[in-house]
Amino acid sequence: MSAAIKAPRFKLSYFSPKYWGVWIGVIILYLITWLPLPVIRFLGARAGKLIAIIVPKRAKVARQNIALWNPSLNDAQVDKIVNENIKRTGMALFETAMGWWWPSWRVKRSVEIEGYEHVEKALAEGKGVFGMALHNMNLEFACRGIGYFHPSIAFYRKHNNPLIDYLQYHGRNRSNKYMIHKRNARALLEALENKELCLYLPDQDYGRKQSIFVPFGGVKETATTTATLMFIRRSTSVPMIITSQYTASGYKIKIYPPLSHLGEMDDHAALTELNQHIDSAIKEQPESYLWMHKRFKTRPTPDSPSLY
Repeated sequence: MSAAIKAPRFKLSYFSPKYWGVWIGVIILYLITWLPLPVIRFLGARAGKLIAIIVPKRAKVARQNIALWNPSLNDAQVDKIVNENIKRTGMALFETAMGWWWPSWRVKRSVEIEGYEHVEKALAEGKGVFGMALHNMNLEFACRGIGYFHPSIAFYRKHNNPLIDYLQYHGRNRSNKYMIHKRNARALLEALENKELCLYLPDQDYGRKQSIFVPFGGVKETATTTATLMFIRRSTSVPMIITSQYTASGYKIKIYPPLSHLGEMDDHAALTELNQHIDSAIKEQPESYLWMHKRFKTRPTPDSPSLY
């Protein structure tokens, strides 16, 4: 617990004019979160369309990512996923506020879980759980929700704005145990050995030095972090993929069967298989994935042509 990030304290200086813009946004978001979920989703879809107008480059990135990821899709299918993804990008803003400020009873009522028996089995065997969470748009809300089934521990990146950092930290920590600095790998390993449920994001582009290049969808050479295997091999934890999905009435946290054998494989084979599992999970609800970041930005060599 000594490795936990110290909770930021509220300061009177947060009432200064410097933060008034943040407060206005906070008040608006807070009031919106009290609306019925269907109304919030309606507003989220409109907010997404506004984001696509304001930042059209992001919509183009999403379109390119989806076309690269699944070349079998025709233009109409890609357009459909992009349009739904834009709506869910807008909804993600409100889901962040929901995750931070919704009362516990409302979160519990809106979240269901599938595959929790995998977590229970690992914990019953005296092992930690290495939860490999995917970058779905509703991940922020799902992290709050999973804490009501079993409080978790995750990496944390401090926000540059102190007031937002205060709100972010205390919002995320409402149902979970504690958070550790995103670069403190040793602390995460210690938490896993202490039989905790830990969340880690294996599907980011961490750059050439921290990755090897293996297939992901239709891209044969995708920068994939090797740190995932380090956590699996250096702990006795049970690795399993966790996703967050939309349902008609709320959200579903889905936990997939353990992938303990990955630690026994060589890096290339293990990360190739992991990406295959991630690919299969994304295909269950592709419109929910974070397509607006350049997932395929890092290429094998500095001279390799950009995919964007």
